[in-house]
Amino acid sequence: MRTVAVAGEQPYEVLVGAGAATRLGVVLAGTARAVVVHAPPLAAAAGAAVELLQTAGVAAEAVVVPDGEAAKTAEVAAGAWEEFGRLGLTRSDAVVGIGGGAVTDLAGFLAATWMRGVRVVQVPTSLLGMVDAAVGGKTGINTAAGKNLVGAFHPPAAVLADTDHLAGLPDAEFRSGLAEVVKCGFIADAEILRLLEADPTGRRDTGELIARAVQVKADAVGQDLHDTGVREFLNYGHTLAHAIERVEDFGWRHGEAVAVGLVFAAELAGQAGLLSRGEVDRHRDLVAAMGLPTTYDGDWDRLRPVMAVDKKARGASLRFVVLDGIGNPTILTDPEQAWLDAAWSAVSGENA
Repeated sequence: MRTVAVAGEQPYEVLVGAGAATRLGVVLAGTARAVVVHAPPLAAAAGAAVELLQTAGVAAEAVVVPDGEAAKTAEVAAGAWEEFGRLGLTRSDAVVGIGGGAVTDLAGFLAATWMRGVRVVQVPTSLLGMVDAAVGGKTGINTAAGKNLVGAFHPPAAVLADTDHLAGLPDAEFRSGLAEVVKCGFIADAEILRLLEADPTGRRDTGELIARAVQVKADAVGQDLHDTGVREFLNYGHTLAHAIERVEDFGWRHGEAVAVGLVFAAELAGQAGLLSRGEVDRHRDLVAAMGLPTTYDGDWDRLRPVMAVDKKARGASLRFVVLDGIGNPTILTDPEQAWLDAAWSAVSGENA
């Protein structure tokens, strides 16, 4: 079992390894009541969590929400709040989120908003959830205006990243999670890049990759919970990625969109003279070797206005996280239109 400490005003630990979820009863020992939020496919895992909690003396019940991004709506949140009220959840109680990134995003948001904040313990069951969504305290739901534009910063009491859950994860979902792992390699940890270049499947060194990616996020979150400084660098590749997800009505997996976004951001940095051609190609070659997309056959005119309402935008300024050399992220504000067009041309399916 590996433990990654996340610093800040509300410090907590991320446990990574086989059997991590069995620590749930210990983490919430002494809590009167807990609600376990999960989607239908995770009914068995949620049932096991409820049993663990009840054995530890915690009155626990499950609340079922839709699977995937369909969970992250105001309507679903409102329904869950009604369930919390029916169950008598108080400020001294807790919410447990079991599932992929969408469910842990929702569970965190529910915990942040119920009675202005109750504890949340995240039990991510996907690689994406373990290395990204469940860690860091960002919670949120989607609206017609964009992804995750409504939310709150609400650090969890603990994150239990049980790698046993990954055994039955479909290959496409595992690869999607790897996009967030390789992102951490490009912005901060060259060893992640080395491990993935040696084994692009990520299966050989899964535990180490998860722990390293979580450490990158923990380092940023510990300094900048509210996303006003270094934490922004974790959004590398995400400006285009979130736009793709929105335009595709979330039909693309998050990691697949991030993969294209990483290549786009590298091409943009190349246009700006910040990355060499070899460094740009390293992005494309590694992402492709991992089985992730490097192109997107979409409508540039539809994507640009969506990028303009990205969370990193400031007023009328369009801002991108780019690299000024591998491992050295920075912000590029209002890049020249010719650079944007050239970067888009490099990832457009029509020009692949």
